[in-house]
Amino acid sequence: MKNTITLILAVAAFAMPRAVLANTLQEQKKPNVLLIVVDDLGWKDLSVQGSVFYETPHIDQLAADGVRFTNGYASCQVCSPSRASLMTGQYPARMKTTDWFGAKAGTDWKRNTKLLPAEYIERLDHDRTTVAEAFKESGYSTFFAGKWHLGKDEGDWPEHHGFDINIGGNDKGSPPGGFFSPHNNPRLKERDPGEYLPLRLADETANFILNSGEKPFFATLCFYAVHAPLQTTHELWDKYRKKAESLPQPTSRMEVERRRPIRVVQDNPIYGGLMEAMDAAVGRVLEALDEAGQRENTIVIFTSDHGGVSSGDHWATSNLPLRGGKGYQWEGGLRVPFIVSWPGNIQPSVNLDTPVIGTDVYPTLLELAGLPARPEEHVDGTSIVPALRGGRIPDRPLFWHYPHYGNQGGDPSSVVQLKGWKLIRYHEGDPDELFYLPDDPMESRDLAQRYPEKARELRGILDQWLADVDAEFPTINPDFDEVAFAREQVRKVEVMLPMREKQAAEILEPDWSPDATWWGSETVD
Repeated sequence: MKNTITLILAVAAFAMPRAVLANTLQEQKKPNVLLIVVDDLGWKDLSVQGSVFYETPHIDQLAADGVRFTNGYASCQVCSPSRASLMTGQYPARMKTTDWFGAKAGTDWKRNTKLLPAEYIERLDHDRTTVAEAFKESGYSTFFAGKWHLGKDEGDWPEHHGFDINIGGNDKGSPPGGFFSPHNNPRLKERDPGEYLPLRLADETANFILNSGEKPFFATLCFYAVHAPLQTTHELWDKYRKKAESLPQPTSRMEVERRRPIRVVQDNPIYGGLMEAMDAAVGRVLEALDEAGQRENTIVIFTSDHGGVSSGDHWATSNLPLRGGKGYQWEGGLRVPFIVSWPGNIQPSVNLDTPVIGTDVYPTLLELAGLPARPEEHVDGTSIVPALRGGRIPDRPLFWHYPHYGNQGGDPSSVVQLKGWKLIRYHEGDPDELFYLPDDPMESRDLAQRYPEKARELRGILDQWLADVDAEFPTINPDFDEVAFAREQVRKVEVMLPMREKQAAEILEPDWSPDATWWGSETVD
């Protein structure tokens, strides 16, 4: 009987049209997944996003091969909370992981501010099933390379949250040894002297892809780039220094935001070089997919963990026309590049203005891979597959809750956005702000007084959500000195602004050099 059934199946396969048979076999093969997350990458840091200074041809091509969401968002304006959301499909407020792991909170906070930042949890809860664990349970090989920053103890590292292989992931938020070896990383073996970390992580990811065999894989590449410390080679610095020199020269590169100076010009040659190295690393990994014959069987999602650093951490980039940057409650801190590519399965060269957010990655990947949804896990995410296939996803509010002070100047605040309307609630007690983003991406026109009913509607939605997730809030700082605070604000204008302006100009001087060996990338004769 068994032989008869086998013969029938063989005859049916022989009689089936070749195209139909090929499609059937393709449907039976599980697609691979490659999730690429760049640290601190701003919304306008890519050529395809409008930058005329940075050069990112490989990422631009990735966007041309798939769908680019122009209203892509991170789940938080700082790193650890956003990364936790990517892994779990849940908002940071729900998980109580609302600040970067290592930040001071509560009575440990010693700065002169009106509020004490809310307490938060500094680890990814092991009771939550991560997206990596979901794929591993479905028979996938799982791989992680790069920045983790989701737990202080070794028991909280990638290999304890569903990844079979961990290359470089630990508790650190920036590369312990900088971007050139020695890397001083307990999960990254030393190799070549002076090697550039973005390219090393790309090599590790490419090698995993090329040696993955027949088993489907879920690979996550989380670059430490383009986070501080900003470091590049002499050659790349010189290339972007000359490029900056050829552009119209600004009268100033800094302006004062609400709390501190902020960069408003993209012409940092060190950051330009680091950006190019990161882009080349992405190209190396995509080339490995081609070499392995897996490009058309691999879903690629490319994004960032929050907006670009325009104030603090070397004042790296500008996010204009978006206001603010990393750490801020404005669009420059929240909106990020968001690209999905799967040749042959997702239409190429499509730009969508549908708002999507980091919590959506988990359910989207499950649906694209044909795996069961896990609504009890990715409770705050929505699969964006209908949008990828030419349809729509329902309008829904997006939320952010950051009961902390950003190192870069952001305020303790909560945010809701719905149908282009954005309301910001300030926990220091300042009035709510209301913006209509399609007409005002710079968030320069507060419409709360003009449209009070819309402001009340959104505030009600936001407050209900904060109650539903049992959000933590900052508390009054009994030691706050208002006079000293006002004096500090004046100092930021009179002292910090010219100092940052001077530093931004110095790195463009032809004879500028960080040290004798360019951070160890060159040997000394």
